[in-house]
Amino acid sequence: MTMATHPLGSTTLFADLDVNVELDAPLAQHTWYGIGGSADALVRPQTPEALATLLRRCSRNAVRVRILGEGANLLVADEGVEGVVVRLDAPCFKGLQLNANGPVTAARVGGGRDLGKTIRETVAAGLAGLEPLIGIPATIGGAVRMNAGGKYGAIGDTLQSVGLVDWNGEEHVYDRAAIRCEYRHTDLPPGIVTWAVLSLQAADPVALRARSKEISEYKASVQPLAAHSAGCMYKNPIHPATGVRISAGKVIDDAGLKGTRVGGALVSGQHGNFIVVEPGARAADVMELAALVAAETFARTGVRLEREVVFWRRGEA
Repeated sequence: MTMATHPLGSTTLFADLDVNVELDAPLAQHTWYGIGGSADALVRPQTPEALATLLRRCSRNAVRVRILGEGANLLVADEGVEGVVVRLDAPCFKGLQLNANGPVTAARVGGGRDLGKTIRETVAAGLAGLEPLIGIPATIGGAVRMNAGGKYGAIGDTLQSVGLVDWNGEEHVYDRAAIRCEYRHTDLPPGIVTWAVLSLQAADPVALRARSKEISEYKASVQPLAAHSAGCMYKNPIHPATGVRISAGKVIDDAGLKGTRVGGALVSGQHGNFIVVEPGARAADVMELAALVAAETFARTGVRLEREVVFWRRGEA
């Protein structure tokens, strides 16, 4: 397809910017599911200024923008998505800086930096704070946006401040006191997290490595990490009778839905909160199965499930 007939119409959005652009970019290779369609354009800004200018232009031209992190909590529809998908994988968005004076108490981490890599580096340096998040696939920006976490803690526990560029290209800084962090949610305004300052503290490296190994081994024992999935499909729900948050996986298991299948997608037999895919699966299979599991779980248990995995569909907000 030539640019003249491309959905974006012209190159004026990014022709003079310091960005890498791929038109009609397949997104399956960038997601953990490994299925789904293409983006009209996948754009990798090489500087913060290029990112801000790109967002301003997209806003003025009513071009939809989405942000792609590690692709672990995401399913792209088979028909793909319109507009621009931004990925922050340039070096300027992947830095790790420790405070220079006195004992290390914080790190400024780029929004595009891999969370797992950051955890490994801080643990190796004998710096505690992020190890409760080990095994969670995400970029720092994505983890902050959704307050990623698990039974051992959440990234919101470490936040000091966040840098964000809104969809109009305006830059903002938010201190921790201004950010409400809840279960799998923050109230950060819409936009792209470009950096975060996270709390760290010196710890015994041997004990820290042992703790990290313990958490990692526990997750490997209960989750189908070798299968193609997007992680936990649903947030842990609130029980309607007790008001207590309970395990989505256990609710699905209690509803007798492990092994339920639509096409090439099925509910994991190891953990009910994982929908895994087999060769030949379509994104539509996963979407249909996710809706079926939520409906059947409610019908059989009275518990409502809310999806944690984000579905990208063409034309949807």
